[in-house]
Amino acid sequence: MELMITVAIVAILAAIALPSYRSYVVRSNRSAAEGFMLEVANKQERFLLDNRAYAASLSALGMSAPSEVSGNYTVTVSSSAVPSYTVTATPIGTQLAGDTECGTLTLTQLGVKTASGGGARCWR
Repeated sequence: MELMITVAIVAILAAIALPSYRSYVVRSNRSAAEGFMLEVANKQERFLLDNRAYAASLSALGMSAPSEVSGNYTVTVSSSAVPSYTVTATPIGTQLAGDTECGTLTLTQLGVKTASGGGARCWR
């Protein structure tokens, strides 16, 4: 009987803790992607000073996404003829399934930060 009560208590605690932990992991992955996107923006500004145009890819900037980002997001850079760029981080795998609040993150040369999910707290 005591063992059944112990198992029930552990099950209840696990049911409460697991969703909170998953939420924390999703937010942590998103934060890593946002930090990398800001690094890309910084490199883009330096690239503009040297080349009078923005880079059209991460490789042109000499960058690649770190493993903690590339395992959860596909990060791309697009540039147009007008001096502008957009950095996009699209969630993949478990991040895609877990981050319904924010979804795809974007950052432009103007510093405009958006999220396809429309969550108000996506960019911190």
